[in-house]
Amino acid sequence: MKPLLLIVDDEKTQREGLRAVLEDHYDIYIADNAAAAIELLESEPFDILLTDFRMPGEDGLKLIKRAKSLSHPPICILMTAFGSEETAVQAIKEGADDYIPKGGMLIEDLEKKIQRALKLRSLEEENTALKKQLGHQFKTNNIVGESPVMRYVFDTVDQVAPTNATVLILGESGTGKELIAKAIHQMSHRSHHPMVTVHCAGLSPTLLESELFGHEKGAFTGAHERRIGRFEKADGGTLFLDEIGEIDTSTQIKLLRILGERSFERVGSTKTINVDVRLLAATNKDLPKLMQEGKFREDLYYRLRVVEIRLPALRERPTDIPALAMTFLKEFASQNRKKVNDFSKEALDCIVRHSWPGNVRELRAAIEHALVFAKGRRVELADLPGSMRMPPPSGAAVLVSPEMPGSVHVGPAVLGHGTGSHANLSVEENEKQLMMEALKQTRGNRTEAAKLLGMSRRTLHRKLTKFQIH
Repeated sequence: MKPLLLIVDDEKTQREGLRAVLEDHYDIYIADNAAAAIELLESEPFDILLTDFRMPGEDGLKLIKRAKSLSHPPICILMTAFGSEETAVQAIKEGADDYIPKGGMLIEDLEKKIQRALKLRSLEEENTALKKQLGHQFKTNNIVGESPVMRYVFDTVDQVAPTNATVLILGESGTGKELIAKAIHQMSHRSHHPMVTVHCAGLSPTLLESELFGHEKGAFTGAHERRIGRFEKADGGTLFLDEIGEIDTSTQIKLLRILGERSFERVGSTKTINVDVRLLAATNKDLPKLMQEGKFREDLYYRLRVVEIRLPALRERPTDIPALAMTFLKEFASQNRKKVNDFSKEALDCIVRHSWPGNVRELRAAIEHALVFAKGRRVELADLPGSMRMPPPSGAAVLVSPEMPGSVHVGPAVLGHGTGSHANLSVEENEKQLMMEALKQTRGNRTEAAKLLGMSRRTLHRKLTKFQIH
């Protein structure tokens, strides 16, 4: 993919002349003043900004200063016919990466400066990525979870991450599908390239197609400039399509082609673009049901689920709840500079009993709420959201979730009468106590207890032996 270059000059002949000599090696955009340039810079992550010094309105130095404040700042090169050593020094102070006089400017010299700056940036990015991998490498054990079902998820991520396999991640809203996608990308050989995310829900078919594949100027009403699509932006890296079950059938057909051929055309163009992109997708929908209804293509489904990872609902792994709650408490206490480092017995019992229909996302929000209202060094029952402290309905036990077929809802009755405090217990001690409570609720029926705990009967038997529970 060509680097994206923005030329800013109030002289039309200068703009068009530079475009003509550089467009073979760069994707060129042009602007005749700083205001128009900023609008473009805020809409696209440009690689290079080549700007004149003297222009109506803001000059080139002010434009560079604003460009460097963006979240994705471009390489900035200043051109001026009023060249002086003082101007060059000032340009570097404002963040310019290089400086070139317009008078007698040689295109060869300009291209050398651009290539040198691009190479330097690439080396810096690789160095940053390497440091991150060595010092803070993302590992699946940073996603909190010690339950058997999460250990299986982690093992699958470990195996699939180093490959190029397309992965379909299933799970209810709030279970952490995007976090798993990030783990796969960061543990892959593509980690030094971008991971680009598209949230498919809520985008119209036309807008989604433009978002994915890009469009040419004039391709449709409102297409005032060429737009680079997400597939091009993810070239060499990973594209994550969240809520894949929401896309329309015409876009599904185009996805089928790119999965097979790794090529596509921008909207309004006949030029074929080839990309090297790994695709990850996620949904909380029942895709087989959508296939039966004719809303999702069967061939695309099988293309996407080369590897399938199903994330459990939080209620299916209650043994992970105390550790997750403590992790979020430490995080928010640090962010808010509050010395809150524990839960009271009543607060933690309430947290473990809650059914968490919003899954980990809801738990995270509840812990942040509790941290805000905590007055002492620990979270009390009164600090939790009021909806959590309402008494559970009598006889609540096992419910089937409407979002994901086959998921098990561990209701309040399972853990409603804990024999002791869950506070200050290790993960294994919490797991042991929850198993004992599940067995008590099911009158010793191991098959039913295993269902309530979200694990197989064989796993429960192995853990009962480990904990010497008879």
